[in-house]
Amino acid sequence: MTLPESENWIATHGLSRRAALAGALAASAYAAAAQPVASTAITTPSDGLDAGMIRFPASAGLLMNAYRARPAGKRNLGTILVVQEVFGLHAWIQDICRRLARAGYYAIAPDLYQRQGDATKAPDMKTLFTTIVSQVPDAQVMADLDAAAAFAARDGGSDRRLAITGFCWGGRITWLYAAHNPKLRAGVAWYGRLTGQANPLQPANAIDLVARIDVPVLGLYGTRDRGIPVADVEAMNTALKTAGKPSSIRLFEADHGFLADYRPSYSEPASREAWAAALAWFATHLK
Repeated sequence: MTLPESENWIATHGLSRRAALAGALAASAYAAAAQPVASTAITTPSDGLDAGMIRFPASAGLLMNAYRARPAGKRNLGTILVVQEVFGLHAWIQDICRRLARAGYYAIAPDLYQRQGDATKAPDMKTLFTTIVSQVPDAQVMADLDAAAAFAARDGGSDRRLAITGFCWGGRITWLYAAHNPKLRAGVAWYGRLTGQANPLQPANAIDLVARIDVPVLGLYGTRDRGIPVADVEAMNTALKTAGKPSSIRLFEADHGFLADYRPSYSEPASREAWAAALAWFATHLK
């Protein structure tokens, strides 16, 4: 949605200038490639929170952009790294941080594509994948998440109660980071890819790393996900159980992206149940 250019447009639609501008700015805060924004989009208020964009020192001397939300005036909070979906650090990921902060956590979402480009400005999925997403090395992401965790521990979070959650692209990263960081206490992976074609920048799939995933990870997947077959989910679950790992995977009658309330894939029943399961998982493992 673009900003209206005339008073006639506003008058015709029965909106005040303030309401029209607010609606347009809210829509524009979502990634361009994710438009249009559905009417089901949720906006979590920030009252009582310290929430907004910050910068922190990441690997290779980069000052990395991030969105941080935490209960105002609180310290030593359980920390949750929030890993963006494929569309980058846009309005929905920021809202997820506020939801977690309202649950009592320090939530931080670093812009993990920052070196490659601004994913929120990519006009379509093809451009987004070819120019940004496919160019992001897993090793770079692991280092940047380590830096985000270190910053959070100095900024009111806790390095002893650290968790991670991620969505879509970030769901895969959640599994990888669980294998990478032994200090992690828990993870929740939302519909992240488990198998696929490896390449020099992304050399391993989640299912290849089961032996190294000692962190309890809760996987949340949809039975109607056309990009992640149920067979892949079942194979991952079997591998985890066979290896005696403390992780678990749940399937919901839903499509890929079922938590993303701003998209047509949103499923209110599945998202409600899955979100409750995620919060219970964190409450159990971040005591």
